[in-house]
Amino acid sequence: MSYAPLKPTLKPTQKAFDQHKRLLVVQIAAVAATTLLLFTEPFLAEGSRGHEFGELLGFSLVLICVAGRLWSILYVGGKKNKELVSAGPFSMTQNPLYFFSTVGAVGIGFMYGSILVAAALGLASFIVFRVTARKEAEFLLGTFGPAYTAYAARTPRFWPNPLLFRDEPELVFSTRALKQTFYDGLYFLAVFPAIEAVEHFRIGGFLPTLFTLY
Repeated sequence: MSYAPLKPTLKPTQKAFDQHKRLLVVQIAAVAATTLLLFTEPFLAEGSRGHEFGELLGFSLVLICVAGRLWSILYVGGKKNKELVSAGPFSMTQNPLYFFSTVGAVGIGFMYGSILVAAALGLASFIVFRVTARKEAEFLLGTFGPAYTAYAARTPRFWPNPLLFRDEPELVFSTRALKQTFYDGLYFLAVFPAIEAVEHFRIGGFLPTLFTLY
């Protein structure tokens, strides 16, 4: 199957989307949630088997997020809004970067040890990216026309379908985009030591506990 790149035909009123601005929304939400966690405690006590399992699950999801975003940017880095990319992760979902970012947001909640926080961050991310993906689809339709229509008809907009995976024999990627995505991934990873520090100060009695989060 051929994946010849399609060049855009931008109309004067069309404006390309900046994915980093959407990721910033998720990052701000995570910071706000982390600030709230300074005054709460998870239902599963720190050090318990359930809490440790939640941390392991959350950290695993964050690693999947970072690896998935790096994998995705190998295909689309430097070409986003310029070519219609439909190989690799983009053959399984139209928005792999958004999907993996949502996975990372859920992971942050589980690292804290709260199903409620994981669900809230995941839902917030899903809503933001789902709305953005819909608007971005309108841009891509106006840019690539029938080619995008055919791609969208066979590819889920958000939830990946591994059975649809197709790859390219050769891959040219942007080292600049890969480096930027790596730095974005460090943000997700940095949340883990931040949560560990909060737990340390809470156990030491330096932080007040206003309520418990399940």
